[in-house]
Amino acid sequence: MEQQTLNGPAASDAVGELGWRFLVGTVRTSVPVGSLAEGAALATRAVAVCGEHADRHLRVDLRPEQVVFTLQSLDHAAVTTRDVDLAERISGVVREAGARTEPGFGADAPRSVQLLEIAIDALDIAAIRPFWQAVLGYADEAGADGPTDPLVDPLGQGPAVWFQQMDRPRPDRNRIHFDVSVPHDEAPRRIAAALVAGGRLLSALRAPAFWVLADAEGNEACVTTWQGREG
Repeated sequence: MEQQTLNGPAASDAVGELGWRFLVGTVRTSVPVGSLAEGAALATRAVAVCGEHADRHLRVDLRPEQVVFTLQSLDHAAVTTRDVDLAERISGVVREAGARTEPGFGADAPRSVQLLEIAIDALDIAAIRPFWQAVLGYADEAGADGPTDPLVDPLGQGPAVWFQQMDRPRPDRNRIHFDVSVPHDEAPRRIAAALVAGGRLLSALRAPAFWVLADAEGNEACVTTWQGREG
């Protein structure tokens, strides 16, 4: 099957009813399990059903209480039609095992599936990017090796780092913040929880692409979704 890259709306629509969510160039789901052995068996079945495509598309986070499956074409650094096909296959073997793929909403869920990125404000991105690449042991993402492009963990263990262009020095604000990418239908609950916990909403001008929040001392974080970023 020839791969075609999907934009946010297409990827989200294709996997939403399967219990997966689109998150910054990936689709992700979680499966509650009762033990590490149960999760390992489920992961093994998922790898088998993906066949020859597993190594270039599937990533698995295995824990005693849940398995998180992430799909992305490593060759394109994006979600493709093949990833949607693999999501359908994995959801099928999960159902056969008497479990279900889900984004992890609700009071009983520890949290939803999400993706964490670190954003660094910079006046000269090209000057600081090599430092962060070296000190973190990070690498270029597929197709994005320019002097201002994001950096990724080649082992997929740490959050991606991207650089936000500043137009002038701003010593009155923090220069590094977290971007927490959540499913579009999880964002309102996550923002409400942050506000109840003492946070402040600094800006919703770019919502639903992102909301800018801050803690009681002004340290910022953004809750982001794919919506509002592309047509």
